[in-house]
Amino acid sequence: MPEKVRITVTVNGTAHDVLVEPRTLLVDLLRDTLQLPGTHIGCEQGVCGACTVRVDGRPARSCLMFAAQLDGCEVTTVESLAGPDGLHPVQKAFAENHGLQCGFCTPGMLMAACELLERVPVPAPEDVRESLGGNLCRCTGYQNIVRSVCAAGAALAAADQVPSGVQA
Repeated sequence: MPEKVRITVTVNGTAHDVLVEPRTLLVDLLRDTLQLPGTHIGCEQGVCGACTVRVDGRPARSCLMFAAQLDGCEVTTVESLAGPDGLHPVQKAFAENHGLQCGFCTPGMLMAACELLERVPVPAPEDVRESLGGNLCRCTGYQNIVRSVCAAGAALAAADQVPSGVQA
């Protein structure tokens, strides 16, 4: 078996010094080693988007990244969204607009939506469809997801909030 590699990775604002096998995927590091089960394992091929997290601020498929690649990186997962004051505005909009059903795709959708709202604070429905096009949902038909992201953008703009994907 290959030698383990020591990495230091910051996940949701907390630095972790861990030993990983070179073949360990980021999704497995998050779920198994760090006990953060919010990132879902879907297709294991990077197609469905259920495993979407943010690495150094950019969306990434955690089922396609080796943990050893992340030494010195910052990873943000869906667990970072809700804070002590309750749900993140994007989570709240998904709940209020029925943007989820079974919930399997939801973590990846939320992470992708937060990234979009940082780039385009008040997106048009077309912007949402294009940005979330790589995240698959088998339940909703996407209309309520699009509505949810647009509502989140409007709510954040009305509150004059920076649509950060991480609660401070």
